[in-house]
Amino acid sequence: MGWTRRGLLAAGSMALAGCTDGSKTETPNGERTAGRVSSTTRVDARIGFVGDVMLGRSVNEQWVGSDPAGVWGSTLDRLRGVDGLVMNLECCLSEGGRKWPDKTYYFRADPDFAVPALRAANTAVVSLANNHILDFQEPALEKTRTHLEDAGIAHAGAGPDRDAAREPAIAEIGQLTVATIALTDQYETFAASEHEPGTAYATLDPSVPETNQLVEMALARAGKHDPDLVVASLHWGPNWETRPSRRQTVFARWLVERGVDVVHGHSAHVLQGVEVHQGCPIIYDAGDFVDDYIHKDGFHNKRSALFELVVSDGSLEQLSLVPIEIEDETATIADADATAWVRETIEKRSEPFGTTVERTDETLSVPLDGG
Repeated sequence: MGWTRRGLLAAGSMALAGCTDGSKTETPNGERTAGRVSSTTRVDARIGFVGDVMLGRSVNEQWVGSDPAGVWGSTLDRLRGVDGLVMNLECCLSEGGRKWPDKTYYFRADPDFAVPALRAANTAVVSLANNHILDFQEPALEKTRTHLEDAGIAHAGAGPDRDAAREPAIAEIGQLTVATIALTDQYETFAASEHEPGTAYATLDPSVPETNQLVEMALARAGKHDPDLVVASLHWGPNWETRPSRRQTVFARWLVERGVDVVHGHSAHVLQGVEVHQGCPIIYDAGDFVDDYIHKDGFHNKRSALFELVVSDGSLEQLSLVPIEIEDETATIADADATAWVRETIEKRSEPFGTTVERTDETLSVPLDGG
């Protein structure tokens, strides 16, 4: 498969080449550079990334008893066109459980609707590291994990104890083995402990020794599965922020320098910019893909994108963005006005990172050539 992690590890190299191709070089300080991959090379995988997917409340009410795939609306063909979809699942999948005390919002979806819906969308990996997975306490969390496992959908970020919550998700997507670690800095009350269920909560700052140790351990665990691609799915930062904080940018770049190939951010409910660091994409916030949330004036939180990562000959080639809009609790391909807004917003919010954003007829494209 060319310069994949698997091949390099088998050869005894400690270099991580998921972000590079055969012309890869490594600088004396361990940083990675990459050459552009030809468009004629073989595609090993096309992986979709979306932000928050909330299938509870009004979404659940609308689609229970109907075709579960209908929740994806006109995006369904695009979702079925990828080899696997990675998302943040912003709800539990359960019919039971008691509400967590003193929360404002509670998100729970009927498994009879939600599981077939996730499968119809080609879902390969979900992050459970968020501030809603324990809305109906531990029994609903455990039901969620069981339903996902029965459906063949890998998950990470929450579990019956801290060790399980930090375990990476392993999925075969296209020709690649993909390892995903999922972390959150939201709602510390849900944090798993040594013997209690919860989320993989951490202060997402590399200067914090505990976080540094946690990430190194998570990457070591992922490495035991000999992955071709490593994803860090992060539910982080406050709502309604249109740009990441300095701490977020530092942490994301640090993850790439430690061997993460894709940083998949979510939580703000709005699109943020995209950065390419050492040839690897950092999606600071992918926005919301489907939900029933109110439209917040000035933020266009119903507009986001499907991010499609193309991996060719073991190297990251490009990241394409398909504009989408949530209409009537349904994900839809954006109309002309929404598409124009998404394009302009991504270009403007990615500009501070020096990101090259190319326009095509239907999408935006970010070449992954080392920045």
